[in-house]
Order: sequence, then C-alpha cells, then structure tokens
Amino acid sequence: MTTELSRADFQTDQDVRWCPGCGDYAILAQVQKVFPELGIPKENFVIISGIGCSSRFPYYLNTYGMHSIHGRAPAIATGLKSARPELSVWVVTGDGDSLSIGGNHLIHVLRRNVDLKIHMFNNEIYGLTKGQYTPTSEVGKRTKSTPMGSVDAPLLPVSIALGANASFVARTIDREPKHMVDVLHRAAAHKGTALVEILQNCNIFNDGAFFQLTERATRDDSQLLVEHGKPLLFGKDNAKGVVFEHFEPKIVNVAEVGIEKIHVHDEHAPIAYHMALGQLGRPDMPTALGVLRQVDRPTYDEELNAQIDTAIARKGRNDINKLLRSGSTWTVK
Repeated sequence: MTTELSRADFQTDQDVRWCPGCGDYAILAQVQKVFPELGIPKENFVIISGIGCSSRFPYYLNTYGMHSIHGRAPAIATGLKSARPELSVWVVTGDGDSLSIGGNHLIHVLRRNVDLKIHMFNNEIYGLTKGQYTPTSEVGKRTKSTPMGSVDAPLLPVSIALGANASFVARTIDREPKHMVDVLHRAAAHKGTALVEILQNCNIFNDGAFFQLTERATRDDSQLLVEHGKPLLFGKDNAKGVVFEHFEPKIVNVAEVGIEKIHVHDEHAPIAYHMALGQLGRPDMPTALGVLRQVDRPTYDEELNAQIDTAIARKGRNDINKLLRSGSTWTVK
C-alpha cells in the first residue's frame, strides 16, 4: 500500500540558501506540492543535479539525490534510470549548466528519450558565479564577462530540445504557480524525456528579465497559454490570436478574422510547427507557455533492458560474463 504523502514529507531540515526573492523558492514550493500527488512511493524519488544555484535542489527535497558534476547530470541520471527503471528520476539544472558545458549531454539524453523529467531553470545569467552571461542571454547583455555587451546570439532551450527530437517539451514561469503545477503533472505522466523550461527570475544579477511576462500591465499581451485542441488566443479577454501562414506566425484581431481562423494547438503536430511556436517571444510576439510538444516513442531505458533480458534468456544469467567477453575481444600481454 502507498502511504499518503504531504508536502511536509518532502521538506528537509536544511536551510534553503538562495538569495531572498529568488525565483527558485517558488519552484521548490511547487515541486514539493506536486510530488505527494503523483502516487509514487517516497523512496522511489531521486533528484540528480549539476552545478549552479538550481542544482542545490537535492539538499532541499527529502528524497534520494545527488549533487553531481557540472553539466553531467543527464549522463548520471541515464545510468541510474537504466539500472533502476522503477525509480522516478528528476534532473534539475540551469541554462548555464545544461546548455554550455552540459549541452552535449542534454542533446543526447533528449534524442535517446530516457524516461527522465528535466527541470531547466532559465534565468539567462550565471548566478552562482556572480553574474556572467550564459548561452541564453540576449545580444548586447552587459555583464562581468561582457562589459561591452554580448555579441552571441542566444540559444532557445525549447528549440534545442525540439531539434534533438524530444518527445515532451514544455515551458512555464516561476510567477505562475498554478500553471507550473499543471505542467509538472503533465511531465510526470509522460513516458520518456520530459524537458520543462522554467523561466526564473534572478533578482540579484538579472532582475526583471521576464518583466513583460509577469507584470499585470503587460502579461496578458505577453503570455500565450497553449493547450492541446484549443485556439492560440491571448490578450485581454482573448481578443488576439495567432495564425500561421506557411509556418510564419502572425498576430490578428479575433473579432476581425473570426475565431475559426485562429490556429488550434496540436501537441502531436509535425515538429516544424512546435519549433515555430517555441520561437515566438519578445519583443513583438507573445511567449508560448505550456506543453508545446508531446509524442509517444520508445524509451532508451526500456529498449536497453529488453536487450539485456533477451541476452540473458538466450545465454542464461550465469553466462552473462561470457557474453560480455565474446566476439571481437583481445588479450593484451
């Protein structure tokens, strides 16, 4: 029998050491709310993190976990999930950790479709090392490492994920707790790699990076909340909508064109649509929030373990050592 759990079961005795006002607090609170609702035994949760402010997460959740190596959390999590498929393995990372030194690992875990849930906190800055620009920082960003402004074109995390043929790609924001809870539930239910980009404010080194998306005066015109089977509407009273002409998005007035002309969101559509949707955003377009893509395909860990089971069935468990040393092997003297 599964014991009924509460948020308190996932809180620890550790002092939470993020800067006061950091968006990470909001994310932690929602994860601690979601975990008890998943019906998973507490001892089956594992949090694997890399390096950065977000990667202190394993200390603040009363689960098994590991504060691992810079950028390598997806590789470690892949090994764990493959060896212990019954576990619910969650990766917590940041935009710098996962898209700079860890970019290679992130791409391959997405293409393999390992059954992991990846939370990528994106604050468009290096917070732990005190304010350098990251792969997601905008052009012209002035930081300690770019005093004259960054000349790099920024990466879009959802575009990287879609380019790697990720089976689940979503985006949410720290200031919208209900929306975040809904997205995390969807990610947990998905079989395969679920990447959730969480736009998160660093109030010390990059305060207001998502101001348009969070402030009352601008958020209606800046947030495009996508939901499968529903039209792409936004603005006050949903007066605006998005249409696609040859995959090029355009903003229209719903009253002028009619609701039937507004594009209907499809999580299972060809990936080119999801790529176009994920690239909407500041300054002229609303930013898509919600589940952009969700498709079903085989997971790496299941396929790998199926091969192992087949090999054991053919050779016998006692012959696994012999199997590993058969074929093209050499003895070095």
